[in-house]
Amino acid sequence: MSASAELTSQEYIKHHLTNLSVGEGFWTFHIDTIGWSVFLGLVFLTIFRSVAKKATPGVPGKMQCAVELIVEFVADSVKSTFHGTNPLIAPLALTIFVWVLLMNSMDWVPVDLIPAAFNAMGVHYMKAVPTTDMNMTLALAFGVFILIIYYSIKVKGVGGFMKELYGQPFGHWSLYWLNLILEIVTLLARPLSLALRLFGNLYAGELIFLLIATLGFFQLPVHFLWAAFHILVIPLQAFIFMMLTIVYLSLAHEDH
Repeated sequence: MSASAELTSQEYIKHHLTNLSVGEGFWTFHIDTIGWSVFLGLVFLTIFRSVAKKATPGVPGKMQCAVELIVEFVADSVKSTFHGTNPLIAPLALTIFVWVLLMNSMDWVPVDLIPAAFNAMGVHYMKAVPTTDMNMTLALAFGVFILIIYYSIKVKGVGGFMKELYGQPFGHWSLYWLNLILEIVTLLARPLSLALRLFGNLYAGELIFLLIATLGFFQLPVHFLWAAFHILVIPLQAFIFMMLTIVYLSLAHEDH
C-alpha cells in the first residue's frame, strides 16, 4: 500500500474509487473514464490495423496468430448465435469483445501504480479501469439498445415491432395492455442487465484489489492469487457482453 500514512484504509479506498471529474450534477464528465476508454480503443485499432496491413499468407508471426485466433473465435460465435444476415454484426462483436477486454484488463495493473504516476504530475484522482464506472457500462449498453430498436423496426416495420410488444405472450385483445407492460420491462431489462453485470463484476474486483492493498507487506501473495483468478473473470465478462449483444440483435432480426 503506497498511500500516505495519514490516510486510513477507508480514505485510501475512497480516494482510489473517485473519478477525475469536471462539471456538476448531470453534466459531470469523468475525464479518466473517457480518456482511458478512448486510449484503449485506439490501442485496439492500431494493433489490428497494423496486423492486417502486415498479414502474410505463410506462417504467421505471434501477433498475427493471436489476432487471427481472436477474429476466428468471434466469427464462430457470431455464426453459431446470429441467425440473420447483417455484415455489421461480426465487426461489432469483435469491437465489443476486444475493447471491453482491454478496458477490463486494466484491472491487472497494480492499484497504486497509475494513480501514483498521475499524482506526481499534480493529478490527484485517476481511475484507470473504465468498466468500473457505471457511466461507461451504461453507455455501451445504451449503444446496443439503440441498435436493438433500430433493427427491430427496420426488419419488422413499426407495426410489426409494436405488435411484437403488445401481441405476446397472451394473444387475447383484452390482455394487450398487460403484454405491453411485460414486453417493455423485458426490453428495458436487456441494456440494464448488460450494464450492471459488467459494472458489478469489475467494480467488485477492483474493490477487492484495494482491500488487499491495505494489508501492506502481506498483500503480495493474496494479490497474486486474486490476479490469477481474474485471468478467468476479465475475459469472461467481455465474452458475456459480446454474446448477449449478438443474441439480442439476433432476436431483433427475427421476423415472425
